[in-house]
Amino acid sequence: MADMQGLVERLERAVSRLESLSAETHRPPGNCRDVNGVNGGVAPSVEAFDKLMNSMVAEFLKNSRILAGDVETHNDVAAFLKPISEKIQEIQTFRERNRGSNMFNHLSAVSESIPALGWIAVSPKPGPYVKEMNDAATFYTNRVLKDYKHSDLRHVDWVKSYLNIWSELQAYIKEHHNTGLTWSKTGPVASAASVFSVLSSGPGLPPPPPPPPPGPPPLFENEGRKEESSPSRSALFAQLNQGEAITRGLRHVTDDQKTYKNPSLRAQGGQTQSPTKSHTPSPTSPKSHSPQKHVPVLDLEGKKWRVEYQEDRNDLVISETELKQVAYIFKCEKSTLQIKGKVNSITIDNCKKFGLVFDHVVGIVDVINSKDIQIQVLGRVPTVSINKTEGCHIYLSEDALDCEIVSAKSSEMNILIPQDGDYREFPVPEQFKTAWDGSKLITEPAEIMG
Repeated sequence: MADMQGLVERLERAVSRLESLSAETHRPPGNCRDVNGVNGGVAPSVEAFDKLMNSMVAEFLKNSRILAGDVETHNDVAAFLKPISEKIQEIQTFRERNRGSNMFNHLSAVSESIPALGWIAVSPKPGPYVKEMNDAATFYTNRVLKDYKHSDLRHVDWVKSYLNIWSELQAYIKEHHNTGLTWSKTGPVASAASVFSVLSSGPGLPPPPPPPPPGPPPLFENEGRKEESSPSRSALFAQLNQGEAITRGLRHVTDDQKTYKNPSLRAQGGQTQSPTKSHTPSPTSPKSHSPQKHVPVLDLEGKKWRVEYQEDRNDLVISETELKQVAYIFKCEKSTLQIKGKVNSITIDNCKKFGLVFDHVVGIVDVINSKDIQIQVLGRVPTVSINKTEGCHIYLSEDALDCEIVSAKSSEMNILIPQDGDYREFPVPEQFKTAWDGSKLITEPAEIMG
């Protein structure tokens, strides 16, 4: 727990150094040794930051210790790395490595929102950036509340204490650094570039955290020319509408073609060679004018099936599965994948015009940041989560009619139910109306009359 305390202490030292440098630079002639409180005491912004640390953050760390397990370890991991950006990456990696944890939603809430610590490099409005990270955490903390609000109030306390950190940080930023990190009421506002240079120049200070991740790229390069993209989209949907017949056209991959059974294929740089580094986009990577061509991946690493950068492939099959395995599908386009057998979970991330057919999932199917996704369930799945996705059609089997659909910030979602040998389509509500009934808010779907 002391690790997060140490992380924030470094932030305090960085702010104090900025104040000190500004005081020396802007000191008027004469003996003015109390500029901005640098030499005469602790600056108001630092004092307010101490207050935030000793209240909301301390409360959250205490509740994490009470829950123990992966949640407590998740906070301790940061001690092994000094730079803030590396600490953030380590926390996110810890979450990915513990997808089977019974506290995975807790870990996800922290992992998705921890980039808020990079607010000091955001200008001119760091407050909204922190709020955006807070909203990302809320998506997962709502799941925690759903699971524990009637059974274990310790988890409810944990959620409240964690969300309070970001709420109080927003209030702190609004009062002291509303337009970016500042250190003088009369001096210049600190830009991201000046923050980086000052932080990196001080002895013993960590490098600055990364700037906030850039906004998502356009979903389609030729968004206006829908008539050109419709044939390929229609072809993809038509394939999925075949039902179980879709598997007849799939090509069987023999053992000598599987990279995880033939290490020599990796050395030869075959089509399914795994890259040495993760393909997760770096928030600090410079934008390239020409898209980089990535090597397609279909490989098993430990317990994770990686399916990445596949394009125009409708013969992808994963047949040798185990219950403990998960599948992570990233940046695939105009392709179809079948997963046979039973796996723990499946994640579809940043994919376009992608079709998935699977037998059984014992955990959850996650669809995030994607567009035009078709999913067909041949067996069972308890939960499908759709987040920040435009266009998602889910074909349920007779055995999967008890599946729960959880959606947020998504549109054009449809659930197709088997009836009389065909499918009947039901749209998922995107618009809601809320009214006060005298004691509480009542929210229900709003039907759009056309």
